[in-house]
Amino acid sequence: MIVRSFDELENTERHVKAASGTWESKRIVLARERVGFSLHETVLYAGTETSMWYAHHVEAVVCTEGEAELTDHETGLTHTIVPGTMYLLDGHERHTLKVKRDFRCLCVFNPPVTGREDHDENGVYPCSPSPNPSRPTPTPTPRATPPDPAHSPHKTHQTHQTHERKAHRPMASAPTRPVDLYPTRGPRES
Repeated sequence: MIVRSFDELENTERHVKAASGTWESKRIVLARERVGFSLHETVLYAGTETSMWYAHHVEAVVCTEGEAELTDHETGLTHTIVPGTMYLLDGHERHTLKVKRDFRCLCVFNPPVTGREDHDENGVYPCSPSPNPSRPTPTPTPRATPPDPAHSPHKTHQTHQTHERKAHRPMASAPTRPVDLYPTRGPRES
């Protein structure tokens, strides 16, 4: 078990400040913990605009404080993100956050980051090495075509009525015991 606080990460190697000066991030869980994801608390500063593209990662973001305007460059849609709102970059979407009030959020990355990453000139983090050398980190393939904005979950409830229901197919066989995703995992680092 690991117990740690964001406060204890202040000014350590896990506290990363962007070269752009637009954000800082405290990375509380990293690839070295070998749990399959990383967890960060990130603050983007009011009045800034940050363009990002996680070409090698999937990211889930939950806003806990502040306000920002999120633009999805794949669809052109813009969303207001406030506390309690989540967005998931499951298609490696290029996006921009325009911050209205200091924007604090919790971010989960898969594959996990190593800890010192900053966005390159394209807004990309480098591909993280696999925490298990016998299982290389897969390279995700971006969506072939952008999703249809008419089917965005951010439209009115009428959108749900346009989806056809898929036939339910039972699983052929379910595992009978838990599967260890990292079977060669050694002792965790702190």
